[in-house]
Amino acid sequence: MMAAGVTGCSSDSDPAADKEPTASSSSAADAENANKGKQKDGSSTQPSAGGRSTAEEAVAAWVTAVIKGEPKQACLLMGEPATDSSPARAGTAERCNGDDPEVRQMQDNLGEMRTSFMPKPPTDNPKVEVASVQPAGDKAVVPAEKVTVEGKTLDKIILSHSTGVEEGQLDVNMESTKIDDAWYVTNLDFNIG
Repeated sequence: MMAAGVTGCSSDSDPAADKEPTASSSSAADAENANKGKQKDGSSTQPSAGGRSTAEEAVAAWVTAVIKGEPKQACLLMGEPATDSSPARAGTAERCNGDDPEVRQMQDNLGEMRTSFMPKPPTDNPKVEVASVQPAGDKAVVPAEKVTVEGKTLDKIILSHSTGVEEGQLDVNMESTKIDDAWYVTNLDFNIG
């Protein structure tokens, strides 16, 4: 589901100076979103409980789930874009709660990311905001510098946990894709160089 690339890209812009937050996620917002589309018996009236109405909301909710150590929630916010051989797929409860080796590997990777995404001082209930990005059709790329966690940009947080990587060498982007009228995180790209 997720890919990490290593190429020679870098970014040297100042992170939080002129970013306008447009989406944020917190436990109250997550609870509200989790209850949207649910019937009295708790069943969902939507095809998937994970998607969000904007790319920014999907990324904010996904980053929040990673930091909170909620791999199954993060999985529900993830999807796979369409390829020549298969249609786009959103994360489903059946898949995310399953014991498939690919899902277990993804959950392990998310656990490792939690440390990298955790601000200092650590928090179990992070305030995550994402500045507005312009989608290109049904895809949007959200640079880590447009994501703030507790007021610190995600690229700076990741850099603070890195060893041997200096500012300007790290370029992290999250791709979000619209699948069945909802947005999901479909790729995480780490470039070091």
